[in-house]
Amino acid sequence: MATTTATTTVLYCRDPLNERRADAHFAAQARQLRDAGGTALLIDHDALLAGDAERAVARVPEGTGAVWYRGWMIPSGHYAALDAALRRRGGELVVTPEAYRRAHELPGWYESFAGLTPVSGWLPAVPGAVPDPEGLAALVAGLPPGAAVVKDYVKSRKHEWDEACYVPDLADRAALHRVVARFVELQGEFLAGGVVVRAFEHFVTPEATAAEVRVWWRDGVPRLVTAHPDSPVNEVPEPALESALEPVRAAVEALGCPFVTTDLALRADGVWRVVEVGDGQVSDLHREADQAAFVRLLTAHEAPLRTPAPSGTTPA
Repeated sequence: MATTTATTTVLYCRDPLNERRADAHFAAQARQLRDAGGTALLIDHDALLAGDAERAVARVPEGTGAVWYRGWMIPSGHYAALDAALRRRGGELVVTPEAYRRAHELPGWYESFAGLTPVSGWLPAVPGAVPDPEGLAALVAGLPPGAAVVKDYVKSRKHEWDEACYVPDLADRAALHRVVARFVELQGEFLAGGVVVRAFEHFVTPEATAAEVRVWWRDGVPRLVTAHPDSPVNEVPEPALESALEPVRAAVEALGCPFVTTDLALRADGVWRVVEVGDGQVSDLHREADQAAFVRLLTAHEAPLRTPAPSGTTPA
């Protein structure tokens, strides 16, 4: 496994308009990695999603060995194809396809986090296929009564909250079916895995901090805490959050994946809850987060837990 500065190699998505440069969204991280002595290589994300993994890795040298990926989300099947293409060239992903799927998709991580996250149920579905009302009724039978949210195995459509995410009352089967149908329609070909319905919990925002915080775990240890990328501020409620991490640590260890993110929010009753889990390779970083600290997370196995710099501080 690549765990030292001198040997850490990371695959970044290339700029769609320039195959020799990293995508602008990840360019600063790639520069920080090179400055730290690591190696940044480029893959063609568009080619990978188009089903041409060989073309996607054409610029990766033979015999590269173990590499991390850092870029846009990849469906689990395409991630496995990426790993297979790298192996044919003498490389391999540090995060195996099996570990990636467990962390990336809700059915893979839900059991490990049961009790820490809203009660959920799911149905496998292909893009464009809307579960029938009877199937949805059976799906939500195990959820507590009241409101719920709809998503797929990876993403929600929270920006279309009323039409494609929020169900005010699960007893209203017509409303449930309507929201699920709209969600499936809007996701289109990008529907990941199937339909998930999660019990709604009311969250609050601690004063002057982010509504959600993202904790970055490397080998079961929290290495970095940032605001969720959607937050207008990069302030997290320390030290109140620290005590909430111990049960989350146990769940991350049970999941057994090398690079994981957990998004936490404070419920109205004062309990921190896990609202999402993800593979760290494809989790976005807040725009004001310390890029150098993130790179150290990848390059240094014993990197310490880091919280965001105070407001107004320029990231390294």
